[in-house]
Amino acid sequence: MLHLAAFLLHYLPLAMGHYDICKSWVTTDDGPSWEFYACQPKAMRMKDYVTVRVDPSGITCGDPPERFCTHENPYLCSDECDASNPDLAHPPKLMFDREDEGLATYWQSVTWSRYPEPLLANITLSWNKSIELTDDIVVTFEYGRPTIMMLEKSLDNGRTWHPYQYYADDCMEAFGMTARRGRDLSTTSANRVICTEEYSRWAGSKKEKNVRFEVRDRFAIFAGQDLRNMDNLYTRLESAKGLKDFFTVTDLRMRLLRPALGGTYVQRENLYKYFYAVSNIEVTGRCKCNLHANLCSFKEGSLQCECEHNTTGQDCGKCKKNFRTRSWRAGSYLPLPNGSPNACAAAGSAFGKCNCNQIGSMHDRCNETGYCECREGATGSKCDDCLPNYYWRQGCFPNVCDEELLICQNGGTCYQNQRCICPAGYKGVLCEQSKCDSDNKACNSASSTYLSLTPFLIGALILKLGRLVDF
Repeated sequence: MLHLAAFLLHYLPLAMGHYDICKSWVTTDDGPSWEFYACQPKAMRMKDYVTVRVDPSGITCGDPPERFCTHENPYLCSDECDASNPDLAHPPKLMFDREDEGLATYWQSVTWSRYPEPLLANITLSWNKSIELTDDIVVTFEYGRPTIMMLEKSLDNGRTWHPYQYYADDCMEAFGMTARRGRDLSTTSANRVICTEEYSRWAGSKKEKNVRFEVRDRFAIFAGQDLRNMDNLYTRLESAKGLKDFFTVTDLRMRLLRPALGGTYVQRENLYKYFYAVSNIEVTGRCKCNLHANLCSFKEGSLQCECEHNTTGQDCGKCKKNFRTRSWRAGSYLPLPNGSPNACAAAGSAFGKCNCNQIGSMHDRCNETGYCECREGATGSKCDDCLPNYYWRQGCFPNVCDEELLICQNGGTCYQNQRCICPAGYKGVLCEQSKCDSDNKACNSASSTYLSLTPFLIGALILKLGRLVDF
């Protein structure tokens, strides 16, 4: 019971009702009709729908049968891997089976009998569908974690691959990279590819077994450590370039480059204790449906979005026939809390009319493409909401101050992103100027000039104020 409670608490922030309703039946002055909302499926265990491939050919142990031993008993090599015997075989499917408590089943590679030739193995997971990661990827190794490995991702069903994360006991030696941790990344580096030493150093086969790709740590940069501020995360996913795609994959590939060494150098006189063994791979995510579906079903061997908003396709990536009066668009998380559905519309439908916000948009009607043309800083289907770093006051205006770039100086406090409230003795947009008058003997020529602002801060301030004047 305690284990179940801990599991529910772990997943609760990611499972709460955000964008889980696609439409509702409402009554308006024009009669009853559907009102659409941005929507997405719930997170689920993606390993239940995966196809796995291990290469190169012959890397799985057991053909021919082979003895192996462990780091704890390196000279008691009585264990055997035999692909022809179900009790002694270790095929790839055992990385995804339901294990009885206390009994681990696992895929296992051949031993490092050809040392010093590298012992290399690739484990490829494919979904034939775009999925969005919502929690950590967790790989459980038996008999020690690799000392060097890579995690790669594909967005095009395995045609091209990109690094996702590097793992090594010495990142500089293995990859020429400085070691970093996911939890130490910032808002501007949340989608950076890093190398970590956290999961590669020897800890003993009975202790730490897991290797992680820390999705939650990267989410926490925007949503807080307990992931309660999901609105801010969704806003950043929508507005930060490349962030949403960073958590989207069609395939994952683990490249195992050097096995566990038992905390020592390679002992060539006993190579039977060096191999890879993976007992479990957990991938939690949701089908990518471009915010046009809240259900995803497994049909004919693959996942399929149950598309709404007059869209169709495996990812709801195009408009249905007869609903193509404007170009297809993905839904948007903004404006909060219901987002913009960007539904496909038929000729003569109410969507062709869209009632643009007269302050936030350039015109009161949508243009020939079917969209409201928003003024600078405005967003939403009707241009009635503001982008991040803008605030609404009869239109969208750039923040005068904030907590990241434009910081009130000399103890000033930022009021609703609109102005700095300065302490006694200071003035200026950011409280950067002293209020000393010329008759005060305590003042000198330096005190009446602008206090030090970094060149970057000055440039940003001038740019924002310039936009305010132009607007």
